[in-house]
Order: sequence, then structure tokens, then C-alpha cells
Amino acid sequence: MSTDNNPSDNSANKGNKPGNKTMKKKQMKIWFLIPLIVFIGLFIMLAQRLGKPTDIVTNTALERPVPAFELPLLSDTSRIMTNENLPDEPFLLNIWGSWCPTCIIEHPFLMELEGRGVNLVGVNYKDEIGDALGYLNRGGDPFSMSIQDLSGQFALDLGLTGAPETFVVDGEGVIRQHIIGEVHEENWQNRITPCLMVLNDANDNNVSPDPSQVAEACK
Repeated sequence: MSTDNNPSDNSANKGNKPGNKTMKKKQMKIWFLIPLIVFIGLFIMLAQRLGKPTDIVTNTALERPVPAFELPLLSDTSRIMTNENLPDEPFLLNIWGSWCPTCIIEHPFLMELEGRGVNLVGVNYKDEIGDALGYLNRGGDPFSMSIQDLSGQFALDLGLTGAPETFVVDGEGVIRQHIIGEVHEENWQNRITPCLMVLNDANDNNVSPDPSQVAEACK
């Protein structure tokens, strides 16, 4: 019997048709092109970002009153503090925690500021009370009072990005400046002091701070 009509031979011949080989080559080319397309897309995205600001914009309470709070006093958690307990003069609101390495670095300078008569209010952020009190006992307490923000919600309402951070508040309870990171001699002299001078002057004269002066001094 002739083998010319063998079905298996016919299948093999069909599989080797030029059209099938061309299709396979096209599929291989597509797979090779996919990484190139992805790379070109990423390159275009990066190119569009060139020259644009990369600073993170935080949603802070700047130029707004200190957010409403009802939080325990760190030194006596049976007492609940509110906005009514905040100073009626310009002050610094400092976010700190015993677990925070930069807070430890910053702490001696806060003690210096307290010695210079600067009014500091502390917000103890996500800290165990024993650890927080031990921290103040060891390093000294620069704060006229500290409130315990165990959940961290109050600090988030302020616009915290990470402890330590400090907010300069005027005598009317409005936040005028936000210092991200450690307070030290340089930013104290160059940023915080000019702001406090304007706020203290307005407070001494029993008037609201001039917006143009605040904009210039509290940058």
C-alpha cells in the first residue's frame, strides 16, 4: 500500500507550511517588543517629571486654629486637656516621643529654650506613659505641659509627617509656622525667632498679627 496518503505525514506537512512559520516569527517579535514598549513608556513618564517640584506637600493646619482636642495630661492622665488649656500667648507646640532618635538629639536644645523663657507645649506622640515620663525624668522637662496623643490622631490633624516637628502658634491659637524635623540653633535664629517676634509684638499690643508681616517673618 502506498504511504503517500498517511495522515501523520499530512499533519507534519501542514505544521511546516510557510504561513505557520511566519506567524510564529511575528509572535516572537511581539514578545521581544513588549519590554521595549514598557521601557519607552517609563522613559516618557520620567521625562515629563523633569524640572517639576518634587517636594512633598503636607496637609497641615497652617494658618488655621489648633485642631480641637480632648487629650489627657501626660503628668496626670486623669485630667483631660482641651484647646482652652493652651497658652494665650505665642508658644511652640512640639511633637515628641521617647522612641524617637531625633527627639533625643533635639531635647537638650529644647531645655535651652525653656531656660530662655520660651513657652513650649509638648504633644507626646504614640508613646507608652512610663517610657515618656522616664524620658522627661532623665533629660529634664522643657514643657509647660505635655498632652498624651496615644492614638496619634491629634498629630495627624496637625499635619505631622514624622516626629519631631514643631508648630509656632500665635496668641489667638492660630498656627503660623511648621518646622519639620529637629529644632536647633540655626532654624531657631533664622526662622522661628523672626516669626515669634512678630507674633509677640501683636500679642503685646492686643491685636491680630498683620498677615503681610506673618507671611514674611513666618516662612
